[in-house]
Amino acid sequence: MNHSKRHAEILRIVQDEGTISIADLADRLGVSLETVRRDVKPLTSDGTVMKMHGAIGLPAIVGEAPFERRMRENSEAKRAIARLVATTILDGESVMLDTGTTTSYLARELLGHRRLTVVTNSSDIARTLATVNGNRVYMAGGELRSDSGAAFGISAIEFVSRFSVNHAIISIGALDAVAGVMDYDLEEAEFARMVLSRGTRSLVVTDHTKFGRQGLVQVCGFDGFGELVTDRAPPPDIAAALAAAGTRLTVAGA
Repeated sequence: MNHSKRHAEILRIVQDEGTISIADLADRLGVSLETVRRDVKPLTSDGTVMKMHGAIGLPAIVGEAPFERRMRENSEAKRAIARLVATTILDGESVMLDTGTTTSYLARELLGHRRLTVVTNSSDIARTLATVNGNRVYMAGGELRSDSGAAFGISAIEFVSRFSVNHAIISIGALDAVAGVMDYDLEEAEFARMVLSRGTRSLVVTDHTKFGRQGLVQVCGFDGFGELVTDRAPPPDIAAALAAAGTRLTVAGA
């Protein structure tokens, strides 16, 4: 593939994914890291794509909420995770979901299910699953955040603490081999911790880009949830921590 064709392919991939790491881009194109960096340089210089730490992405769209941008990031991986998890949920069961892009994709994959009971703090998830197929949807109250349309705080935590569900599922910001599940916001971490405690099955869903990241606030250790569903096998240190805690690992597509 020549230089100009690679530029076009890079733009197509970034438009599909939202963001992609330089290493993943090199794999997709079948070229070296040095070649990708050289090809990307003029695209970042003229503002066509935005350079981040070890990755590139689309420039922010004026007026677009951060949550909407995150929905495009690694979208295929998130859909694959959501499709797999949806197959493990049966009609008539109860599901608790916190706000997150992967859990929002899961809500869309659950549109074919019937008579679900759904508990969430996400207005996106509530809108997706309410009033269809005999579902019952309970949404935690409180002030909705402008970026995600989700409710947080004491009232939201107290609301979901009243429920016991079949499947308690959270989407996360970071997964560290020592600290475990982490997030970047105190209220989001506190809410996610409560969600995990309310399910017969407790499940963390995340794409591989969260592996090895250090968040600001710990949600729980590796013994604080029963299963991790992701799109790629985690690095050895995280895999070892999961095994030591007895936490099940499921890789979508594996």
